[in-house]
Amino acid sequence: MIWGIFKRDMCHATRNVIAVIVSMGLVVVPALYAWFNIAASWDPYGNTKALKVAVANNDKGYKSDLIPVRVNVGETIISTLHANDQLDWQFVKSDKAIDGVKSGEYYAAIVIPKGFSADMMTLFSPDIKHAQLKYYLNEKINPIAPHITDQGATTVVNTIDKTFAKTIAQVGLDLASSILHYSQSPQMAEYMRNLNGNLTTMADTLSGASQQVTSYSQLLGSANDIVDSTGKLLASATKAGKQAQNALKQGKSGATSLTSAGANVTSSVNTALDQVSGAFDQVAAKVNKAFDAIGKDSDTAASQLATLSEQVSSGESLYDTYITSLNHMRESVEQLPDSDSAKQALLEAIDREITLLEAAKGDSQKLAQQLKDASTQVTQDTAAAERSRKEILNRITSAKQSISNVRDDYATNVKPKIDALASTVSTLISQTDSMITQLSGTADDLDDVTGDVGTNVTSIRSTLGAIAKKLDSSAATVKELITKLETGGNAGDGNSDGDDGDNDASSSDSGESDELRALATANASTLSTLISAPVALHRVSVYPIANYGSAMAPFYTILSIWVGAIILCAMLKVTISDREKAHVLGLGDTLPRIAGPSGPGNASRWGLRLYHEYFGRYAIFALLALLQGTLVCLGDTYFLGVQANHALQFLAVGWLAALVFSNIVYTLTVSFGDIGKAVAVVLLVMQVAGSGGTFPIETLPKFFQMLYPFLPFPHAIDAMHAAMAGSYGNEYLLDMVYLALFLIPSLLLGLVLRKPVIRLNNWVSRNLESTKVM
Repeated sequence: MIWGIFKRDMCHATRNVIAVIVSMGLVVVPALYAWFNIAASWDPYGNTKALKVAVANNDKGYKSDLIPVRVNVGETIISTLHANDQLDWQFVKSDKAIDGVKSGEYYAAIVIPKGFSADMMTLFSPDIKHAQLKYYLNEKINPIAPHITDQGATTVVNTIDKTFAKTIAQVGLDLASSILHYSQSPQMAEYMRNLNGNLTTMADTLSGASQQVTSYSQLLGSANDIVDSTGKLLASATKAGKQAQNALKQGKSGATSLTSAGANVTSSVNTALDQVSGAFDQVAAKVNKAFDAIGKDSDTAASQLATLSEQVSSGESLYDTYITSLNHMRESVEQLPDSDSAKQALLEAIDREITLLEAAKGDSQKLAQQLKDASTQVTQDTAAAERSRKEILNRITSAKQSISNVRDDYATNVKPKIDALASTVSTLISQTDSMITQLSGTADDLDDVTGDVGTNVTSIRSTLGAIAKKLDSSAATVKELITKLETGGNAGDGNSDGDDGDNDASSSDSGESDELRALATANASTLSTLISAPVALHRVSVYPIANYGSAMAPFYTILSIWVGAIILCAMLKVTISDREKAHVLGLGDTLPRIAGPSGPGNASRWGLRLYHEYFGRYAIFALLALLQGTLVCLGDTYFLGVQANHALQFLAVGWLAALVFSNIVYTLTVSFGDIGKAVAVVLLVMQVAGSGGTFPIETLPKFFQMLYPFLPFPHAIDAMHAAMAGSYGNEYLLDMVYLALFLIPSLLLGLVLRKPVIRLNNWVSRNLESTKVM
């Protein structure tokens, strides 16, 4: 009976051309639905560079007294984004950027505020501010674009953080390296020897003073008439201490002047040399441009060369400014005492710097003259012009080398000596001033005591004993300082004397010095990069998917198979007419009247049971559904190139899904008519939202998470994923079994529970037809 119904259905479906075309359309339409969606989402994140994001830089930069170099983080961001192709960066003014976001011209905008650099540099101050970028986002244009632009903005912020941390770390490492190199220089060794000698003399003086105070205390016991002389002596000592403090204040003023002069010259060096070096680069470019135009327009080339000559001549004032600053600094150094060993070395370094600067100025003057001469030659002799071109370029290279020599000599010889000298003088003055203040206080105490010595000699002697202890303690402190300085100096020399290995403290300091030397001699760039980004993410793909289109293919493929099942039930009849039943039974064109009203099961007395009608008509549905599943899966694999590591398993999922989905929709339609079709559409909508095909099921509302296991879509999609990228254990087989289990309730409804609803379905159909609309 089932075979007879299927054969007649196939004959009717292929009876004419229109029937064949419609049948083919029923197979092809679901595949087209899947292919269009998969192709459209093949690589959406690979085209993000077409998304326009505006960037506006209002940063004014920052320059501090600590770092006399102007810092502009905003310009660094712009330079970085020019090399970034993650998005289509548009560099505009802030007003246009914000207006473009509002109008939809830009998806987002990043505005760098005026005080961005200043806020970042508050890292070195007690009042730290959090630097902020202003990020404007148009969220109504597209639901996905905001997330993509957010990622781009996050990338910018991470780049700024890493670059800033790397720069600070590199500066610190370079500073440590410079300090280590200077500490090993002959000048530093000579200074340490002089300092040790002065401290030794000071310690001996303090010890002698302690002995004198002790002796004086003893003399008080036998001779009270010495008190008057002692008072005068103390007054003289106090006066001498005040005079020494005044002298120290003058020395401290000189040290401050020297530090200030060094800072001013450093600022002049950086500004002047950077301007001159940059100007030479521009002159070189313009010289090439002018000589290239000789063959086309010699007059224009001559005019350009003449203009360049004037520009180079006008730049000589920068050399004069630098020389003036060096002369001011030289005057400050000359105010230091002649006994200072570092004074003469610093003066020689400054004189050598002035000589190099005069030589660089001379190169600039010669370059200006050559440019002027070349401006008159370009219109006369092409060969001579080419020679002039080479000479000018060589002169520019020589001038830039002179500038480089000036900068290197200043950084290597002058600047370290200035800083070291200023620091040494200031430290020594502060230590000496503190000691004189202490001695002056002691003298005041003695003066107070001697005023009443006649009445309390015992108290005076007690006070003198305390003073003697303080002097001894001060002497011991100075000697301990001498020992530490000697130990540190020997450790820094690498135990060159050969006898420091017997001292544990020396060995410890040597180890610390070795660690500092290892840190300072390491690659500063590598270490700073490690400090700025100590953790690197190594991404390991488990069950990798080739592209986004392949990742979305299971969802759209399974969805299209369900849509195909709905289309079949919308285009094909699910019930068998009495005429067809009669032909299958061999009773002619009509059933006998005793069959009763037309409907399911009315031919059962002649052997055509209800399940015969169910499976007989479902056979053509199953055939077309299998063709739909086969076409869409083969098209995914061989037409679109969707990843399928196990192609046969991939095709098997399509076949099983086609049978399960077509049976569910067919059963609903057979059992409930048009209402069943509506239920099939509702199930489709529910599964699109709750299948986990696009977003993880854990991100969906609780209702969908509870509904998830009872829907066929998730199991079909998971089985297709396993076929595409690989299966963990029996994952693929389990998902196929879960999917096949949905046939049980469908067949139960179609074969067993269908009988009680036949009359209900007939009653609903009659009432719908009575409306003359439905």
